[in-house]
Amino acid sequence: MLSRTAENLYWMARYIERAESVARLMEMGQRMTLLPGAGERDEWRSVVNTCGASALFEKGETISEVAAARALVLDPDNASSIRACLTRARNNGKAVRTALTREMWEALNDGWRRLETVEDGAGLRRELPELLDWTKRRANLFRGAAETSMLRNDGWDFMRLGGFVERADMILRLLDVKYWVLLPETDVVGGGRDHHQWTAVLHATSAMRAFHHVYRGDYAPWKIADFLLLNRAFPRSLTYCYRQIGSHLDHIGRRYGQRHACHGTAMEMLARLEDAGMGEIFQQGLHDFVQEGLQANARLSGEISRAYHF
Repeated sequence: MLSRTAENLYWMARYIERAESVARLMEMGQRMTLLPGAGERDEWRSVVNTCGASALFEKGETISEVAAARALVLDPDNASSIRACLTRARNNGKAVRTALTREMWEALNDGWRRLETVEDGAGLRRELPELLDWTKRRANLFRGAAETSMLRNDGWDFMRLGGFVERADMILRLLDVKYWVLLPETDVVGGGRDHHQWTAVLHATSAMRAFHHVYRGDYAPWKIADFLLLNRAFPRSLTYCYRQIGSHLDHIGRRYGQRHACHGTAMEMLARLEDAGMGEIFQQGLHDFVQEGLQANARLSGEISRAYHF
């Protein structure tokens, strides 16, 4: 496969995943602002920080729902906005049109100008819930089309690789921004914080039902962190993402008969996740663990780009 084709498939998947993640985080922000004291916590800044868009706002500025939506949904110049992500995903797909099936291209192309028709201000606030649902549906439709129509060749591996690298990055960013929410207020893990904030984190990752199946509604902070970092069966957990990253890198490595630094980085991270216990992570410090994970994920992305000449 040409490096340019691999690059476009990889980044197309990353942008689609990022658009969906931003939509989920915006929904989390809407839930959080309904709770008592939300204004004091400035929950929209939490969402903006998770999406890596804090530079768009002044330090200390109170961010409103409309301002957050303007930056994270409509702004074409913000690389993390839904509009920018879907536009770039479409451009990547268009550049490798022959590598996509008809169903994948239709899922990517149909209605892609939807966000251009949204009016700022009151119109944006009114349409925001529908826009967020629409974004999630577009991402799910594309993944479903790929799952049922794409050959399991190197194009598939590069595309899925991009999606899981982006998903791993977002789950780490969410935990990093929500660090103080997940920390207990006392030395006893599991004490004192508002469980509505914890469940909002689970809602943002569509993890409520799966978490309840495992923990039966016990929203202790260490159990939420354990589920989002270490659970092997939940498709948005960090461990699941790295198991998939390692699998797709192995497929590519065997196909081309070469292994690179990215293979080692992915395996090291996976081994650490599978050997770690939540008690050990809390003892080390959840914040430090997440920070190291973000650095490893950024290094992995760079190594993939260098190995395959992106």
